[in-house]
Amino acid sequence: MIVVTAPTGDIGHQVVAKLLEAGAPIRVIVRDPSKLSEEVRAHVEVVQGSHADAEVVNRAFAGAEALFWLVAADPHAESLEAAFVDFTRPAAAAMKTQGVKRVVIISALGRGTPFAGKAGHVTGSLAMDDLIASTGVALRTLTMPSFMDNITRRAGAIKSQGVFSSPICGDLKMPSCATRDIAAVAARWLLDERWSGQEDVAVLGPEDISFNDMAEIMSEVLGTPVQFQQTSFEDYKAQFLRYGFSEAMAQGMTDMMYAKSQGLDLGVRRTPENTTPTSFRQWCEDTLKPAVLG
Repeated sequence: MIVVTAPTGDIGHQVVAKLLEAGAPIRVIVRDPSKLSEEVRAHVEVVQGSHADAEVVNRAFAGAEALFWLVAADPHAESLEAAFVDFTRPAAAAMKTQGVKRVVIISALGRGTPFAGKAGHVTGSLAMDDLIASTGVALRTLTMPSFMDNITRRAGAIKSQGVFSSPICGDLKMPSCATRDIAAVAARWLLDERWSGQEDVAVLGPEDISFNDMAEIMSEVLGTPVQFQQTSFEDYKAQFLRYGFSEAMAQGMTDMMYAKSQGLDLGVRRTPENTTPTSFRQWCEDTLKPAVLG
């Protein structure tokens, strides 16, 4: 049995699809089962509730061989520790009591860099990883840069204004990956019963790319000019406060982006093993173009 958390999210729903294709037995933890497609509901076991709830995770982890763990941090949380570490404590305890054998975590690049201790959401995520690692479970921590798919949240501005923005310099080349590739890597580890030990697994995408590079590729794929605009870190934080984020979580987003601007994501060398196939151009053709023009 493979347990999947956050099965309706950007990554989780693709992990479920990959596991279903392989014919694996799946149990999902979901707050609202109606958000699962009818096809998925027909082929998975559903445990309703939050994966921060001790009763829910104990029930879901019973008899499980493997677990896919993803925390979508609560934008209203009072602190990063509450959003990542406290959220995960019941599950970490249940991993031990229920005898989960293998865990695959969605996490972030940055461990071992000078910026990891002041990197907002990344720092919170790394602390969560340490908590899970302390259980002694066999662990593969998927460490990633920013997702290409995050840009789809700006599809409206790209369509109406031809613009997208970030507080990071437009010329800084950084790794970027597509969520479909993350899901493929996660599913591969979840389906493989042969591994043990604990290890970080970077998922870097095929190339380092700047926001100015992205704007040029978007312009070519969409057939209309797209520009990148660098904003201030103050304005970046202010927009999250306007969206209703707590002070701590808005600051966490800002600290993360500042750390990325200083090289947080550049501490891992690209190899054939950590290079995933989807280029930014291909992602624009497949995902961004329908979102903007559809």
